[in-house]
Amino acid sequence: MTPAEQLAAFLQQVPYLRYLGMRAELAGDEMTAILPYRPDLIGNPNIPALHGGVLGAFLEMTALAQLAVVERSSRVHKTIDVTIEFLRPGRPVTTYARADLRKVGRRIANVHVEAWQDERGSPVAALRGHFLLSERP
Repeated sequence: MTPAEQLAAFLQQVPYLRYLGMRAELAGDEMTAILPYRPDLIGNPNIPALHGGVLGAFLEMTALAQLAVVERSSRVHKTIDVTIEFLRPGRPVTTYARADLRKVGRRIANVHVEAWQDERGSPVAALRGHFLLSERP
């Protein structure tokens, strides 16, 4: 499978991604995840701000999508642990994210993800996590 086919398969494999409407674009070896805004993703209607669980899931799924492209497997890799930093409220606009695979070993990957809205230099949230790599096909 090509990286684009592997990414498309991953996006169809996880039902929550379909619910969120998350998509991703590949440009060479860089993947950008996209979370289109929908009113039902708001957690605090007073601000309004995206729900923290939605942002956290988006970050985690971005990491897993990047791993699916680079470390091909027929199954979704498993999350060991994640730390999420909420840096500012996620406004009701489209949100983007990119994952940086800091270290990919034989069994475990260390990944850093940043999400932004208008300017990549002003992230709204970040994730640092460890993921257990599935057996390769």
